[in-house]
Amino acid sequence: MFDFSFSELMVVMVVALIVIGPERLPKVARTLGHLWGRAQRYVNGVKSDIARDMAIEEFRQLQQKVQADASALEQSVKQAAQTADQQMQQINEAVSKPLSPVLSSSPDRAAQLPTVATPLAHQSASKSE
Repeated sequence: MFDFSFSELMVVMVVALIVIGPERLPKVARTLGHLWGRAQRYVNGVKSDIARDMAIEEFRQLQQKVQADASALEQSVKQAAQTADQQMQQINEAVSKPLSPVLSSSPDRAAQLPTVATPLAHQSASKSE
């Protein structure tokens, strides 16, 4: 911070000894030391307050980002669930429409409907032969 060489520091000490005097110089040096210590503690306190405030602000920004991401994810999950529900409803409607006229005409007719053989049943029948 200050660029003092040893010779400049010695000149300042000699001038202080002459101006202040040898009786009061130790007390003045002690007082300057205490003031310097207070100033350093104050500066360190301000630095830590600033660092704490910056960290709190970073955490707030991170929290807002996480909340925005969470709400976007929640919205996409809701949309996917809605789409799946709609598709399921369409499938249920498509399955129930063709069967309802056949079943409503006569209950015996539903029993006469042909059964569709599955490929697995066909394969197992051919293997047993």
